[in-house]
Amino acid sequence: MPIDWCGVYAAATTEFHPDERLDAAATQRHFERLIDAGIHGLVVMGTVGEGTSLDADEKREVLRIGIAASRGRVPVVTGVAEYTTRAACRWAAEAERLGADGLMVLPGMVYKPRPVENLAHFRAVARASRLPVMLYNNPVSYGVDLRPEQIAELGDEPTIVAVKESSDDPRRITDIANLTGDRYVLLCGVDDLVLESVVLGARGWVSGLVNAFPAENRLLWDLAMAGRLDEARAVYRWYTPLLHLDTRPTLVQCIKLAAVATGLGGETVRAPRRPLDGAEREEVLAIVREAIRTRPPLRPIAT
Repeated sequence: MPIDWCGVYAAATTEFHPDERLDAAATQRHFERLIDAGIHGLVVMGTVGEGTSLDADEKREVLRIGIAASRGRVPVVTGVAEYTTRAACRWAAEAERLGADGLMVLPGMVYKPRPVENLAHFRAVARASRLPVMLYNNPVSYGVDLRPEQIAELGDEPTIVAVKESSDDPRRITDIANLTGDRYVLLCGVDDLVLESVVLGARGWVSGLVNAFPAENRLLWDLAMAGRLDEARAVYRWYTPLLHLDTRPTLVQCIKLAAVATGLGGETVRAPRRPLDGAEREEVLAIVREAIRTRPPLRPIAT
C-alpha cells in the first residue's frame, strides 16, 4: 500500500516462546493490538524487533505475519540490518517480493564503515528493490553516524524518501531540513525527544514504548499534530520517565517488560540478551506501575 511515513510507526517487538523459538501466534496478536490501537504504520525487525537475532526463515515468517496482521490497514516496513551489503540487498529484494511496503535501512552491522563505504551501502540497498526507503541513523547504538551532509548527498536516490533520526541530537532535524528542504520526510527515532522533534519539523515517530502504551502514544502524537502543545506537554511529562527506557542499552528488555505489565506482550528475548533482573528490573517495574497508576485519560483528538 502507499506509504507517506507520517504519524506513529511502531517499532514492534517480536514475540518468542520461553525457549526462544519464534512465537508466531503471539507476534501476530501483538501486531494486531498495535494496529487496533491506532498506529499509522508497523515496523518489523528493527532494533526493538530483534531483527539481527532472527535467521532468514524467521525473517520471512515475521514479515508475513506483519502483512497478515495489517490486512492492508497500515503499511508494513521491514528493518534491513545485515552484516554485508550483499545480504542487505538480498533481503531488500526478497522483502519486496514478499509484499513489504517499505524498508528501514541500517548501516552494515559489526564493521564500522568509512563514510564513502556507508554511502555506497545505502545506495546499493536502495537500488536492490523498488520499495521506498527510510534511512535509519543511530550512531549511539551502531557506532556509525550518517551526518546531515551525507544524507543530502543521498538525495539523488529516488527511492530514499525518509530519515529516522536517532542521533540523540534534535538539532539534526533542523540541519537536515536546512540542507535538503522537503526532500525527505523526517521522523523521530528517540522516544524521549519526540515532542522536541515535532516542533522542529518531524512528521513521523518510530516508537518503541508504543509496544506497551499504544493509546497514549497516539494521544501524544495527535495533541502535538493539532498544535495543542500545552496538553501535549502535560502528556509528555507523564510519559517521559517511560520514554527514557528507550535510550538504555537494555531498551529491548525494558520495553518487553513494560508490555508484560500492560498485558500487551511477552518478556522473552533472544540471547545474548536476557530478561532484566535484580535492581534494574525493580526500577523499571516501578516506573511502569507509576505510569499505569497515573496514566492520562484518553479522548479523541481532532487533527
